[in-house]
Amino acid sequence: MSNASEAPTPDDGLRLMESADAGPVLAADGTPLKRSLGRALRRQKLRALMLIAPLLLFVLLTFIAPIADMLFRSVENQIVSDTLPRTVVALKDWDSTSGELPSEQIYEAAYYDIFIAAERKLHTRLGSRLNYELTGASSLFRKSGRGLDDIGEVYQDQFEDLNKAWKDGETWAQVMGSDAWLSDAGNWDKSSGKLAPALELRDGIAELLPKTAESYSSFANFVRVDDGDNPASEDPWSLVYAALWQDLTSGADVSAYSGPNADLLQEAASAAQDFESISFTDGFAEIDEDWVDTPIWQTIKTYSPKYTSGYFLNSVDMKKTPDGPALRDEDQRIYGLLFKRTMFMSLVITISCIMLGYPVAWILANLPARTANLLMILVLLPFWTSLLVRTSAWKVMLQQQGVINDVLVWLGLVGDGDRLVMINNQFGTIVAMTHILLPFMILPLYSVMQTIPQTYLRAAKSLGATNWTAFWRVYFPQSVPGIGAGSILVFILAIGYYITPEIVGGTTGTFISNRIAYHISSSLNWGLAAALGAILLAVVLILYWAYDKIVGIDNVKLG
Repeated sequence: MSNASEAPTPDDGLRLMESADAGPVLAADGTPLKRSLGRALRRQKLRALMLIAPLLLFVLLTFIAPIADMLFRSVENQIVSDTLPRTVVALKDWDSTSGELPSEQIYEAAYYDIFIAAERKLHTRLGSRLNYELTGASSLFRKSGRGLDDIGEVYQDQFEDLNKAWKDGETWAQVMGSDAWLSDAGNWDKSSGKLAPALELRDGIAELLPKTAESYSSFANFVRVDDGDNPASEDPWSLVYAALWQDLTSGADVSAYSGPNADLLQEAASAAQDFESISFTDGFAEIDEDWVDTPIWQTIKTYSPKYTSGYFLNSVDMKKTPDGPALRDEDQRIYGLLFKRTMFMSLVITISCIMLGYPVAWILANLPARTANLLMILVLLPFWTSLLVRTSAWKVMLQQQGVINDVLVWLGLVGDGDRLVMINNQFGTIVAMTHILLPFMILPLYSVMQTIPQTYLRAAKSLGATNWTAFWRVYFPQSVPGIGAGSILVFILAIGYYITPEIVGGTTGTFISNRIAYHISSSLNWGLAAALGAILLAVVLILYWAYDKIVGIDNVKLG
């Protein structure tokens, strides 16, 4: 038996018409009517999308993009691999758990990487990054940036003593650069506003002197891009001299070289074997003894991947080690405590706002509209005052020489020497934040309570219910959506506050958000701040999901 309540749809009509006429129904322009209707619907949806496009773009740029950037920063760790590319590759085969120092080849790779990074002023950034994992790494890299010149100068002095021509940057340019590049560099004018010509190596020089060619290329690119000068006329880094000595003593056949200054290069090849030398390991040891200890190398290897879980491990009081994740020392475990404190105090603040806001909202909802509107101005009045001013006012009121303690002493409730400590602790944070967030609880409650008919309570009383029974069984269940909306609003705002806890919380009343703000503005550890923020976001989403499962998000109303 067919269901009489089912009405025919437009598609049903089209099918009937098509079957009756043995062909599709056509629109006025000759196209099938079904296709024409589909095109019209697509145009309608496109117009609707264009209307909301500005809002979507605004949300994308101001909300989605920052969250995506935060999530990326919480795992991004490219500074190590970008700053020490040779060292990262060389360390892959080193067993960091063996207790043995890295090989000479690893020290050599670190010498080239750190020297170039120091010239580009990048070594201090790398040191700051590694200092989050190993105390003292920042000063170690800063000291190394100044001290690595000594290794290269050992060879630079000997080359220059051998022949004064090695002091001249043009000598190096003629040996390393192609004739075309030398011609272009000679015609370059700095006042033109253009960069000097990019280095073009002489044919075969990269195969003959590989380390020298690589080092000189780095030098030439730095002079050209960073300094804006002509590398063909600049004296090279001491690093280039060390590279040349390495090439000449490793069996380079300079007799195959036929370019400018061939005799100079052959002379250097003959004398280089007798040069005084220094191993890279000893050179690093002279800079700082920490370089001949394993922790700094273990840290570099541990954080050499471009992406790391280290920030998230730090956020839960753990750390990466050569043997895998491990708990930090007990006196360093602070984030777990801060997360627990944040959740607990935010919950207490939310409950306090419910206890204080519910009766206020009930009174406003049951007063005449004119009186309720006047009293609502008092609820909204705090929004017209700066948050900083309101928080500072509580600091004045709650301190031991403040207004509240003075009144209690005047009433004789406490002695002058026994004034209450209500500031720089959790109590001060809860009081100040309850006052600040109370309007966010009252407004949703008031808007929901206004929609509850008073006749329901009168009907319940007429059926024999007491005032309490009528309220609890009839009125309160209908106000629960307002409680839910206000609780979510207050709780989420509370866990993200950091100004108020910073001013009145002291050491025991601060939130995890205070630590996030510290890492963003003071320690500049944005990766850890992003990881803490990501965990906080995940906690909020989990609580939101739990609330939806237990109470139901559909029951949350703002009026």
